[in-house]
Amino acid sequence: MRILSIESSCDETGASVVEKKDGKIKVLSNIIATSSDMHASTGGIIPENAAREQIKAIIPVIVEATLQSKNLDNSDFQSDKKWSLARQILKDEIDAIAVTFGPGLIGSLIVGVETAKTLSYSLEKSLIPINHLLAHIYANYIDRDIDEIKFPFIGLIVSGGHTDLLCFKSHNDYKWLGGTRDDAAGEAIDKIGRMLDLPYPAGPDMEKRAKKVTAPEIRFQSPMIGSKDYDFSFSGLKAETMRFVKSNELNEDLKDQICYATQKAIFDVLVKKTLDALKEYGCNTLLIGGGVSANQTLMEQFKKNSDIKVLSPQIKYATDNAAMIGAYALVNGEEKSWKEVRSNPELYFA
Repeated sequence: MRILSIESSCDETGASVVEKKDGKIKVLSNIIATSSDMHASTGGIIPENAAREQIKAIIPVIVEATLQSKNLDNSDFQSDKKWSLARQILKDEIDAIAVTFGPGLIGSLIVGVETAKTLSYSLEKSLIPINHLLAHIYANYIDRDIDEIKFPFIGLIVSGGHTDLLCFKSHNDYKWLGGTRDDAAGEAIDKIGRMLDLPYPAGPDMEKRAKKVTAPEIRFQSPMIGSKDYDFSFSGLKAETMRFVKSNELNEDLKDQICYATQKAIFDVLVKKTLDALKEYGCNTLLIGGGVSANQTLMEQFKKNSDIKVLSPQIKYATDNAAMIGAYALVNGEEKSWKEVRSNPELYFA
């Protein structure tokens, strides 16, 4: 089965062609148009600006993903020829269209969903609506044998907008264990990065700086690390860091120390609660998804526990992308009529 998948839940505009063959999910193309430079200039995402950029990018991204799935060099093609050829490929070789329908920014979701519905109607293809959060977990299925990942397993989503723990007994039987009460892990990293004048998004630069620290001199609290539930809260860490920054004169060495202390405070509680969940629910497999899963320091902390199997997506599939949407659609997607699909910015875990 071959699927065109579309992702536009936040600021990225993605399209991918994915295929399930011989029990594996293969990515034939994965195109992302980013507006990160624009958002970096404002220190974060302005939803209306993101949606406007996605309106411009959505059709070119879909066309490029479709043509690249056939390894076609289209650099010399005029735009009308590109679209004509892409439409024929979509009509003849694509079995269904998958799209993120939530959660996310309402304007951004509408761009992707309405485009997918139009293609579904005009090409007479089934539509597969996908929960963006679950797709982050299913990014782990890309380039792996689908049956390699055994149930039950714990899923940890760590991204700019979400920090959630789930226990999966099967693809359709999962339990939400807990999540963030305020700022997500990635959101806290970006906001603290802004205090330190780090590039947006702050995660990669924060990790580089933290690795320079060999003798930690400061320590921040790990919020809720002692609570007996699986909830998280990182707004207090943001406030603690802000007080520290305001009361000290920043230099590059101190910035490195703050980055180390921030990462440690966040990662300590993520690791502890996740390991507790693995033990309580009798799981020895952990699937991590979301942009923060690209942080190698976090992954190394999890992998110190040799009695559990820790999986994370390839870095190129860790942040928002359409390939993960297609992966979930191929493993556990449910086809719908285009008439049944609506954007749902408040979607969580049903």
